[in-house]
Amino acid sequence: MHTVMSPLLSRPGAVAGEGVDARVAAHYGDPSREQRLLTEGLALVDLSHRGVVTVTGPDRLSWLNSMTTQVLLDLPPRHSAESLVLSPHGHIEHALHVVDDGTATWLSVEPGTTDALVAWLESMRFMLRVEVADVTADFAVVGEPVGAESLDGEPLAWLDPWPTLVGDTAAYGPVDGHPGDRWRWREVIVPRADLETYAAQRPLAGMWASEALRVAAWRPRLAFETDHRTVPHELDWLRTAVHLHKGCYRGQETVARVHNLGRPPRRLAFVHLDGSGHVLPARGTAVVAPGSDRPVGVLTSVARHVEDGPIGLVLIRRNTPVGVDLVVGDVAAAQTVIVGP
Repeated sequence: MHTVMSPLLSRPGAVAGEGVDARVAAHYGDPSREQRLLTEGLALVDLSHRGVVTVTGPDRLSWLNSMTTQVLLDLPPRHSAESLVLSPHGHIEHALHVVDDGTATWLSVEPGTTDALVAWLESMRFMLRVEVADVTADFAVVGEPVGAESLDGEPLAWLDPWPTLVGDTAAYGPVDGHPGDRWRWREVIVPRADLETYAAQRPLAGMWASEALRVAAWRPRLAFETDHRTVPHELDWLRTAVHLHKGCYRGQETVARVHNLGRPPRRLAFVHLDGSGHVLPARGTAVVAPGSDRPVGVLTSVARHVEDGPIGLVLIRRNTPVGVDLVVGDVAAAQTVIVGP
């Protein structure tokens, strides 16, 4: 597992992040300016703490297709897909950012998940012609607010499909007027030795800036919006990552049952937080409905947006009324429905 701090933390003004993002910068001295630069498409984000895994061999795409939630069989070179690895009970275990170069399939994954993913993939090889390698020590990821696939001659990049409905799938949130329609994002994979050179091309923005734009786009993130019992429907994650009528994969029964016979037990919502205080509630803070001390959910992501102010995502019980404001810790929160009850 690659655990080295990013060399970009030596840039003037750099302040390291926290938790899983501790090895890259939270900001470089001016988070608001960095967020504006990202919005304008002018900045880069250091994502070199993400894991990078390659799968090679002639069976690589059919093998990955058989085990994960999205159709990957005929993925053309330099085209991207998002796919999930589910538990046997349909709970989200891994989120894979998938791009193929014609010879190898590249997977960009959340920091801290690489070892478990590689171990699981190795256990599923059987007699197939595939090789799995953790190449995180040799390759780094850089985030860009760009909405296009990389071209021949450019470094390979994964283009985020959010919030487009990809393939035979379903939306659990809005189809028209989705705030994610303004989301433009790709992850460029560069040799780690070239990270500083590549990052010198444009100004840098920290994770605070990119996370604010992610939250505003209602874009779920593994280990933030997910816990050990999350199913994709709760987060509206089917729209980009789950094909509903492909061959069998682990957890497919739960995906089909929830989609065809009911609603998910919890639902993701967006919140505007009262910004009159100086401190925002932390991720993991309990969410309650007014007049009750009983938690109805949890704050999964929180950020300061340059236009919208303090914002967050909450995962709450499905039957939580949609017309009431919530309380996160001791902070009032106005909810906007993402996944309907």
